[in-house]
Amino acid sequence: MTEVTKRILVTGGTGLVGRAIEKVVADGEGRPDEEWIFVSSRDADLTSSSETKALFERHKPTHVIHLAAMVGGLFKNIRSNLDFWRTNIHINDNVLHSAHESGVQKVVSCLSTCIFPDKTTYPIDETMIHNGPPHSSNFGYSYAKRMIDVQNRGYSEQHSRRFTAVIPTNVFGPHDNFNIEDGHVLPGLIHKVYLAKQSGSALTVWGTGRPRRQFIYSLDLARLFLWVLREYDEVEPIILSVGEEDEVSIREAAEAIAEAMDFRGELIFDTTKSDGQFKKTASNAKLRRYLPEFQFTPFRKAVKETCAWFNANYANARK
Repeated sequence: MTEVTKRILVTGGTGLVGRAIEKVVADGEGRPDEEWIFVSSRDADLTSSSETKALFERHKPTHVIHLAAMVGGLFKNIRSNLDFWRTNIHINDNVLHSAHESGVQKVVSCLSTCIFPDKTTYPIDETMIHNGPPHSSNFGYSYAKRMIDVQNRGYSEQHSRRFTAVIPTNVFGPHDNFNIEDGHVLPGLIHKVYLAKQSGSALTVWGTGRPRRQFIYSLDLARLFLWVLREYDEVEPIILSVGEEDEVSIREAAEAIAEAMDFRGELIFDTTKSDGQFKKTASNAKLRRYLPEFQFTPFRKAVKETCAWFNANYANARK
């Protein structure tokens, strides 16, 4: 019998990416020498240093995937930039410092492409994170996430810790936050299409529909997280994304969802609502140098699977 040598603690373990990692591990991607521990806000308040420390003392992890964060869509960010900054700074400092103090061998934290400068050249890559201010709509969240990179470098230089971070593009999939007001664009659209179909009304999409995004399916991201945890040894972050050629507009995303849910009504674009950042095209060249053969799930197939999950779990998913 193989001895367990890795105890992997996943913060934010019941969220979109945590559930995807749990599924991928359960479906055969886990290894016999690994024990996986998925925790949520019910297990500890990570804004509390004492509760975070107690969590690490209880589980004694050797490795950590740090997903826990205060997150939300464009309009929630615009309303609450200070809250996003303070909450995430506390969470990240507590998790990384508890990991350091308890001798964790490796931490992989999750950043976001929204941390990149608003005024920049495209495609963006890993060297450009700190080259200028992020978009004003979510500066609190963006700066808090950037500080993880600063902290990782500090722990590496002063304490030789193997702390790193990944930068996914727009993640979606089962167990997403489908709240129309506060969720991200794609799950919000899925919920809107569902309601429009039920009521026989038109689908109203906020904004012009022209902004472009790279969407990554949560199960693909989960497989890449496992690779980063096991194989990637740089302190510098790595972008986890589909290629530039797979970028889609919000209009195209809405049309893919309408098709997946067999919605035949009209699409209306409410141009009085903000578009947010027009594009944030990211390069996955670094990822491709490491994993040239990695296969991403085609966008429409991933949308179809996510819509099917939402339909089957509507009572809980809509909350």
